[in-house]
Amino acid sequence: MFVAWRELAVARGRFALIGSVVTLITVLVGFLGGLTFGLANANISALTSLTANTIVFGSGDSADTSQEPTYASSQVTANELAMWRGAHGVEHAEPLGIATVKAFAANGDSSAITLFGVSSSFDSVGGSQQLPTSDDGIVLSAAAAKNLGALQGDDVTVAGTTFTVDAVNGNSEYSHTGVAYASLDNWRVIVGQQTGGGEQPFATVFAVTASGADLAKIDAEAGTTATGIWTSLLSLESFKSEIGSLGMMMALLFGISALVIGAFFTVWTLQRHGDVAVLKALGASTASLVKDALGQALAVLVAGVGLGLILTIGLGLLAASALPFVLSPLTTLLPAAIMIVLGLAGAAFALRSVTTVDPLAALSGRNS
Repeated sequence: MFVAWRELAVARGRFALIGSVVTLITVLVGFLGGLTFGLANANISALTSLTANTIVFGSGDSADTSQEPTYASSQVTANELAMWRGAHGVEHAEPLGIATVKAFAANGDSSAITLFGVSSSFDSVGGSQQLPTSDDGIVLSAAAAKNLGALQGDDVTVAGTTFTVDAVNGNSEYSHTGVAYASLDNWRVIVGQQTGGGEQPFATVFAVTASGADLAKIDAEAGTTATGIWTSLLSLESFKSEIGSLGMMMALLFGISALVIGAFFTVWTLQRHGDVAVLKALGASTASLVKDALGQALAVLVAGVGLGLILTIGLGLLAASALPFVLSPLTTLLPAAIMIVLGLAGAAFALRSVTTVDPLAALSGRNS
């Protein structure tokens, strides 16, 4: 890489320019990745923390089971629960109520929260998440407690029902609202009041732990739709649209990075035609010239991406206090590695002239 290092030392301005572009793209990709993961957590963390491996949707009021189920439209029944609990291979099947409601704290603050109705036997909640210890108790996530300004022991009123905060525990969020856990019976009363005092729903979905069960057969018999926890997230409309748009933006940024770096090294390689011809005429192999050019590209990429990574981590730590931002290897190291790989791919595409150059023709063009 003698020639590559010499060029990096002599043409510092040019390489500083492309390095700056790589740095800025790395920061953009890193920030977008951190924001994407942060927004995803604010949408689905209450669901992904469940230890169950299957979510079962009901058809609700519709008799058309061909429609794709959603968390907003799903309703399950006691008969369906009995069928799931009695099915071969099903270890646990527990009803889970989900509804977004308005909550009022004793201090006068109010906020929208997502109320999760759970039975006393519910054991699919993950981590150290606590559940209510009594019928008139409620457990608030950190986000819900912050929005309400409520602490343990305070009163919180939901749809005319007053609860005592048993604990402020966990970071569960659902559709960008804090989550509160209450008894399933109280959940049914509250949702029934929201729908005009009509028939109370049994639950929204079932959280099922199954091993070796024929889910399709059980679905056919019960008239339900079972899917994995992660697959079920696509039934949350806000999550699907949000992740789709942000994911497309990240893909475009990755594509732009490859094009920009490839374009830079294409121009640079064309300017080196004469030098490459001289080296080939002196006996340099094509492989050594390719290694020289790719090594040069790798040095620029590592420097640019490394600086961008440092800026992303530093600025991300500041942003995390005000935005739903996540710093993790998936939002920092993985995008950085992808940037380097795509950059090298773009640089490799520009090396066709190096591998096909005719020393005599290039020297004739240089001397003319």
